[in-house]
Amino acid sequence: MQPPKLSFIPLVALLLAGIACAFTPRALPTSTPLPSVAPVIIPSATVGAGEPGPTSAPQVITSSEEQHLIDLYHRVNISVVSIIVEEGGQGGGAQGSGFVFDAQGDIVTNQHVVNDATAIEVDFPNGFKARGKVLGVDPDSDLAVVKIDTLPDQLVPLPLGDSDSIQVGQRVVAIGNPFGLAGTMTVGIVSGLGRTLESNRTSPGGLFSAPDIIQTDAAINPGNSGGPLLNLAGEVIGVNKAIESETGVNSGVGFAIASNTVKQIVPELIQNGRFRYSYLGISSMPELSLALQEKLGLTRASGAYVTEIVSGGPAARAGIKADSAPNDPELPANFRGDGDLIVAINGQEVRAFSDLLSYLINHTRPGQTVTLSVMRGGQSVEVPVELGERP
Repeated sequence: MQPPKLSFIPLVALLLAGIACAFTPRALPTSTPLPSVAPVIIPSATVGAGEPGPTSAPQVITSSEEQHLIDLYHRVNISVVSIIVEEGGQGGGAQGSGFVFDAQGDIVTNQHVVNDATAIEVDFPNGFKARGKVLGVDPDSDLAVVKIDTLPDQLVPLPLGDSDSIQVGQRVVAIGNPFGLAGTMTVGIVSGLGRTLESNRTSPGGLFSAPDIIQTDAAINPGNSGGPLLNLAGEVIGVNKAIESETGVNSGVGFAIASNTVKQIVPELIQNGRFRYSYLGISSMPELSLALQEKLGLTRASGAYVTEIVSGGPAARAGIKADSAPNDPELPANFRGDGDLIVAINGQEVRAFSDLLSYLINHTRPGQTVTLSVMRGGQSVEVPVELGERP
């Protein structure tokens, strides 16, 4: 992965929450007649900075862990499904993965797996097959819920773990259907936390983005999309969605939607068919370099530096100030250093823009009032903001 560029990622901010995965259902050939839904190839510049990527050092699995993995597979695989999508009534279509969310037959998968589907088939490992209907989708997080029309005799929901408690280096397992190979299990580690990816949904002014993306070196390939990323307790800590690759196949850099994000969004998709995101209406640098901090005369390099404000939006009404750079505010060279630097929200530290996004998604809803702590002209200012709903 190339290191992130200094330049501002356009509109990574406009707001508040999202994730990114364009739909490339036939990106690669497969070993079955049904092409797999390909995890998206993510450009390096869209991945948030943080911990270094995975190394190529071999991973040793002891005999006791080997038996644990065998037991985990037999316990979990019964709940991981293959999702076969027909588009436009033409037959064929694409294939992805999903897992059982509850006893009512709700299946979690990626939005890009079921996007534009005219018919959906859900296949269980025991041979049971059912028709599925999309209950709700969220293109910003790339999550979707499919409900099956008949229930198998055995339906075992997978428990969701606490993604805030996972650590880099922790062993993880991915189960899914890469290249149509049902029930495939791969093992790796958590390679990085707090990554940010952009949504493929366009909006007024650009793209939304969302944080809390888990990076893993567990092999994820076309067809794994929508399947679970699990800890060794068998809890879902993420939903596999994308890879970064120059070849279109696994290169040790995969991405998954954090389970705590799933906990917020999926129940809303089941109940209402959509998720309502809190909205500030700002654009921000994804992070600040030391050189840019010095150029702007800021007292610190951590925080979310406001580069643009949506006219009439919540932040604008509250008096949040953006950098007054002329012409192209996306170029750091043009910045004047007179924008607000958001350093906390409701007392929670904001070290980078992704922290602000994460708090808004996991702890707020439209209509609530939050307090932003900002550095303005070298002074600390507390600004109450009534949150809107993302357009």
